[in-house]
Amino acid sequence: MHMAAQHPTAALLLCEVVMEILSWVPAKPVTRLKLVCKSWNSIISHPHFVKLHLHRSPKNAILLFTRTQALTLGEKEKQDLVLSSVESFIRNPSSSLDAQENRHSLHVDDRVSGSCNGLVCVARMLCDHNNGVCDIWFRLWNPLTGFVSENSPCLRVNVYNSLGFGYDESSDSYKVVTLIRDSVTAQVYSFRGSSWKTINSLPAFLLFAEDINGHFIGGTLNWLVLRNPHGPGYDWADVTLDMLMIVSFDLKSDTHKQILLPKGIDEVPGQTPILGVWGNRLYLLHNYKNTHFIAWQMKEFGDENSWTQLLKISFHHLGVEMLSFPEFIFENGNIFMLRGRHSFEEVFYDRRDNSVKRFNINNLDFDAFDYVESLVQPC
Repeated sequence: MHMAAQHPTAALLLCEVVMEILSWVPAKPVTRLKLVCKSWNSIISHPHFVKLHLHRSPKNAILLFTRTQALTLGEKEKQDLVLSSVESFIRNPSSSLDAQENRHSLHVDDRVSGSCNGLVCVARMLCDHNNGVCDIWFRLWNPLTGFVSENSPCLRVNVYNSLGFGYDESSDSYKVVTLIRDSVTAQVYSFRGSSWKTINSLPAFLLFAEDINGHFIGGTLNWLVLRNPHGPGYDWADVTLDMLMIVSFDLKSDTHKQILLPKGIDEVPGQTPILGVWGNRLYLLHNYKNTHFIAWQMKEFGDENSWTQLLKISFHHLGVEMLSFPEFIFENGNIFMLRGRHSFEEVFYDRRDNSVKRFNINNLDFDAFDYVESLVQPC
């Protein structure tokens, strides 16, 4: 006896039910479910499902580390990319960074420019410091699926540059922006396109050496910069508050605007402040009178009146002489991972109970990025 052919409406409903269920399955196992049958493979590979699954994936739960082993005489530098859950890293940082699982090798000339929607933007940089120029190629990589895009066209820039990577939802495209120190231009590349676009409307400014990557939030890339009307050189002792500014570059319109610093900052910090995005919030972090660490959070991105002082804590309480710079902020701004002045000294500070946890990661240097596992593979 043959079964009656399934009604098209029933088949469509079944497909929608399967899509709904699969969209809640974590990314790693859902990739294996593509092997169950052709219809599941078709569902999981469909762009609509990929976007739905990304929307439902947990955010701020995974960290991506670029890990560099400290060198001894005669050794070649080694770089790795390591993925770890936030929970595992806070519990045991050293084990998380040393774990062989979820580790990927990086070329010595590669630099991670950012992570967005499960894609990692990798820059291959060949620099001639004698002549002050770098040749850079960018590619997108999804560590979960193994997807690697074609390289961007080569971009030759000044060695004093800063890179940013983000997503333009209006055109469903991933973009790279390169800013050049002492220049009024930006170079923009869309991975949906084939060439670089030059934007000439930026104000002249100096990029801070500490602010290597632009910070992506709300469809924009953001840099903390120093506007210097007196030329390329400067002495930090001569810097005034009106010279400090945040440049926010809109990936949709290729335009920029200035974001003002928190009104509560009434004097130039003793060290260069740090701008960052953690947990989809913009933060400004700085040293206060060489005795305290202060963290500001912008509650609503773009609203300068929403800057809120989240934390002020003494170096003495943290048990460090001086902080080098913050590494990461977890749990909606409650846990701060801070790096001390001494090499490889790290501190966890939990502002909920005012507790400090110290740890050392021997012979290892690393940078941390927010990461979400996804099925995204842009065209």
